[in-house]
Amino acid sequence: MPSMKIGETIVGAGNPVFIVAEVGINHNGDLNIAKKLIDAAVEAGCNAVKFQKRSPEDCVPQSQKSVLRKTPWGDMSYIDYRHRVEFDDSQYKEIDRYCAKKNIPWFASCWDTQSVAFISQFDPPCYKVASACLVDDVLLRTCSEQGRPIVLSTGMSRMEQVRRAVDLLGIGNLLIVHTTSSYQFNPDEVNLKVIGTLRREFDCPVGYSGHEEGYACSLAAVTMGAVFVERHITLDRSMWGSDHHISLEPHQLTDMVADIRTIERAMGDGVKRVYDSERTVLSKLRGSSAA
Repeated sequence: MPSMKIGETIVGAGNPVFIVAEVGINHNGDLNIAKKLIDAAVEAGCNAVKFQKRSPEDCVPQSQKSVLRKTPWGDMSYIDYRHRVEFDDSQYKEIDRYCAKKNIPWFASCWDTQSVAFISQFDPPCYKVASACLVDDVLLRTCSEQGRPIVLSTGMSRMEQVRRAVDLLGIGNLLIVHTTSSYQFNPDEVNLKVIGTLRREFDCPVGYSGHEEGYACSLAAVTMGAVFVERHITLDRSMWGSDHHISLEPHQLTDMVADIRTIERAMGDGVKRVYDSERTVLSKLRGSSAA
């Protein structure tokens, strides 16, 4: 079965699910909030935390840059808002220091080539390609040239687009993530069976990134073979921002991680047997026919 390493951890069938707490932009540009979210990931037992890195001038469409947006810091243009929630070099250095102190790896979704170069200074265990970037050939090649594992999200994409991205990136150090990018949860569109489709087509590990309310689908994904689970996290789902409402609060994250670990144990080996714990019940209910 295919596997890969993210940092020092082997990710693939037969190994514990690699669980990522996505901070994303839920820090709202506040380093103290980011640290609290890192703490929540550590306390829950996650394997890594993830951020998002953009160069706003490159990533924001020209038609959107001057659009006004209401924010907690007052009305501002969308490009100014994107700059307001983007951490700079000194802040990322503090994140790097803090994660090292807490002994948890971190990486980022890099939305442009400049961001790949920026994140590379921190020696990340892998690079994440966001679903929005799956068709950006230049970005895919830039990520591939870093010689590190790549996690590829596949939301908003047809199968032929996924195949092209995989051809560009190569299978050798790739993990493909099934996700549906709509942030309005609709169970009919989660389509967890795609996990099996991706596993059959590509010789690499397959994971799941969920945007559902709660985490039932995330648990189901594990039973269907997902070896990587990523969920957005927040201190409070009522906080201002586009991603908070589809995120898990710290207590939910803790419960999800614990449930995934229980599921891993409960999956077993597929061999039908009588367990020692059943023998007393067997003798009582079957009597002399017990064997």
